[in-house]
Amino acid sequence: MTILIVEDEAIVGMDLAARLEAEGYDVLEVADNGKDALALFKANEVDLVLLDIQLKGSWDGIETAQHLKQIKSVPIVYLSGQTDEETLERAKETSPSAYLTKPVGDVALRISIDLAIHNFAKAKAETSSTKALNVVPKEPNATRESILQIDNFIFIKQSYQFNKVKLSEILYLESDNNYVHIITSSKKFTLRLTLNGVLERINFDKLVRTHRSFAINIDQIESFNDHEIIMGKHTIPLGRNYKDDFMRYFDFL
Repeated sequence: MTILIVEDEAIVGMDLAARLEAEGYDVLEVADNGKDALALFKANEVDLVLLDIQLKGSWDGIETAQHLKQIKSVPIVYLSGQTDEETLERAKETSPSAYLTKPVGDVALRISIDLAIHNFAKAKAETSSTKALNVVPKEPNATRESILQIDNFIFIKQSYQFNKVKLSEILYLESDNNYVHIITSSKKFTLRLTLNGVLERINFDKLVRTHRSFAINIDQIESFNDHEIIMGKHTIPLGRNYKDDFMRYFDFL
């Protein structure tokens, strides 16, 4: 997950970047004014913006947010030492996903990013077919995990970090009792959720059930026969009860 920091106090910006990188996030850069932030935003894939309201230059943070939103809608977390009503009302007009007052503590920073992703995904879900799922384990001592979908990406939360995964890069899903492993070409994520639960909630029509314990991204198939499917170094079983539905995805000449 890539974060753009827009902060005109160099020491504050560097400190935020260091703390976010320590949490495992990728920090694109620290911009100290709105126009530089817009240029970076246009040139890079940004997933979230930490934006100081008081910026030097011709745009303040709120005006900068308005320009960013014209390019692409992403979660925006405002940073500000100002809590006056006028500033808050102006900020509300840009529909930020979270708002932090300075100085920002580690816990507050972590929670604000969590809330920003959740709030943004929820807002998207309310205006489109995008779905957002919060997965809360039944065991009281288990770690809270969640998976959120925004457009063609999912964000998988494990521990305190959201991991961004492009849907088209998923190879397959594998059920392991009450857990599901999400496998890409380079990573593996595990969630406490049933396979049916994932398939019902992720909006991606390329995921096809091939076995009671497996679902595959049909675009990632390299070869198959009557009993198994080859996806790179992975061999996935093709169950007898799922074969007919699987074959319907192909046009035979």
